[in-house]
Amino acid sequence: MGYGWHNGTMGGGWWVLMVIGMVIFFAVFVVGAVLLVRHYGQPHSEIGASNSAIDILQQRFAQGEISEEEYTRSLALLKDQP
Repeated sequence: MGYGWHNGTMGGGWWVLMVIGMVIFFAVFVVGAVLLVRHYGQPHSEIGASNSAIDILQQRFAQGEISEEEYTRSLALLKDQP
């Protein structure tokens, strides 16, 4: 019997609305998951980042970009600044 149910199936195009609703639901779910991973998954560059002049000088010396004389001279200049 099932009045309004066309032989036990939903007729009249209601299935189209269900499909659209499911697509919207999963799209919102995926976008939310991506936003959460982007926000909480990667460390922020401000936290623990130290880019002082002395740190950069030490990195350049460790990588061999500057000589020991340049390092000691530049370090002395940086430490003398207020």
